[in-house]
Amino acid sequence: MTTYYIDITLLPDPEFSQPHLLGALVAKLHRALVQGQTTDIGVSYPQHIGQPLTKRTLGAVLRLHGTPEALQRLMGQDWLKGMRDHTQVSELLPVPVNAQHRTVRRRQFKTNVDRLRRRRMVRKGETAEQAAAAIPDSVERRPDLPFVQLHSSSTGQPFCLCVEHGPLQAQPVAGAFNAYGLGHEATVPWF
Repeated sequence: MTTYYIDITLLPDPEFSQPHLLGALVAKLHRALVQGQTTDIGVSYPQHIGQPLTKRTLGAVLRLHGTPEALQRLMGQDWLKGMRDHTQVSELLPVPVNAQHRTVRRRQFKTNVDRLRRRRMVRKGETAEQAAAAIPDSVERRPDLPFVQLHSSSTGQPFCLCVEHGPLQAQPVAGAFNAYGLGHEATVPWF
């Protein structure tokens, strides 16, 4: 089955930074995928840069992958409302036949040892000393992946959605995508 794609490119804006606009775009896409209970649309960030640490970015292009029916169903919704002046949307295009494939998945990290200890104290009724003994400082890790800054719709708390682009592979792997368009095992075309 031939898959298709749509590129949504962020336009330069004097008032809003590219990361801010990407966060707004991903948040809108997330709401649309949740509302539609959509698991057949994947995303990739073809301009992503994972290294070096000083230049981790997902870029200015959000690429949607799926069947023509799935992509047309999504684009038929008004989910880009408020973003139209900040984006340029390509037409529905077939994926090049020589495209490779890769997973694009969410990676979560244990990034704040104090938060982890506080959670453990509440969950297990432990003292600060017990939680510190159970969770050493060495569990804290600084992610080195590009990310988009979002806000939780349930708690309102900000969080970083870290995105990992897996290694290139010759054959696609079918599967479902989550409400951010990311797949744990499922691949998207890469070109």
